[in-house]
Amino acid sequence: MDQSNDRIAEIVRTTKETQIRLRLNLDGDGQAAVSTQVGFLDHMLTLFTVHGFFDLEISALGDVEIDDHHTVEDIGICLGKAFSEALGDKAGICRYGHSYVPMDETLTRVCVDFSNRFYLHYESGVLDQKVGTFDTALAKEFLRAFALHAGVTLHVDVLHGENTHHILESVFKALARAVSQACSSSDRIKGQLSSKGML
Repeated sequence: MDQSNDRIAEIVRTTKETQIRLRLNLDGDGQAAVSTQVGFLDHMLTLFTVHGFFDLEISALGDVEIDDHHTVEDIGICLGKAFSEALGDKAGICRYGHSYVPMDETLTRVCVDFSNRFYLHYESGVLDQKVGTFDTALAKEFLRAFALHAGVTLHVDVLHGENTHHILESVFKALARAVSQACSSSDRIKGQLSSKGML
């Protein structure tokens, strides 16, 4: 992975429930090395990385013998902190991003604002309780933790869909593309993109 770009963050979080190391490069080319003990989350974070053109390394150990909740939520915390740290004061970034992503019968819209103000709207419709062994309610917990610690306003709407795997995959892909767009830089933006002069 590219070591030369300065929009990079490394996060280490150790609690009695989880031990997580995460490294994020916002200006990568989609290289993922993700090992969380939660197979479905590994899949979602890998495709998030590929479709966002980030480089992401995650190594996580958690109390998955209880369930996956602590691990999934804490990884969301770490990923949010990594985006916040890598973006710094957010000067020069586009700030807003949105994406529509189809996945077979499913269509998802994600809109994001790196505003330094947390808000999550998440509307997925009725999901199967499990995809494999993954508790699908944890997707919202992950998104809440990510949005809170990244300091973003995040709206996720599954416009239609039937297959739960397809729904969650479209959510993570749309999130990746929306976040990538919001984090992109523009020479036309001087400082932080806000009529107040600061975020």
